[in-house]
Amino acid sequence: MKIGLLIVDMQNAFLQDQREKMNVESACEHINHVANLLRSNNHCVIHIQDIEGAENLDSSPLLDIIPEIVVDHSDIRITKEESNAFWNTELEQTLIKQDISLVIVAGFAAEHCVLFTYNGARERGFKAVILQNGILSTKSDAISTTYRDRNIVSYPVVEFLVK
Repeated sequence: MKIGLLIVDMQNAFLQDQREKMNVESACEHINHVANLLRSNNHCVIHIQDIEGAENLDSSPLLDIIPEIVVDHSDIRITKEESNAFWNTELEQTLIKQDISLVIVAGFAAEHCVLFTYNGARERGFKAVILQNGILSTKSDAISTTYRDRNIVSYPVVEFLVK
């Protein structure tokens, strides 16, 4: 079984002024740990960047992934303009090409893009889970609401799965 970690919208535009309020550092630790585990065991890490409304993709540092997230040269990048990262993107084809059957979703925002991408993966027949302690939101109850009635995975389980 090959695993793909989808790191959704961890960008300056959304998080630069929210780092302490949302405990971004803790979420990044979990995301980076799982990403490193997957990379070192030949699994896939995909960074999804929201470019909705962006006129010049190359010149806006707001579109950049925050520096707390480690981006490796082997990682895949996919841009999107919708909340569901599968909508009008090459994400589904990329997962199929990489032979990925389990998708772990992490990132921002729990109640929007994370949840919609999780649902998009399930609708397309992928096994999907949300990374415990790896999602963020500006809304206080959104994380617990997102976890409720959905499949979640902790990093020790990911460690077990890849070894």
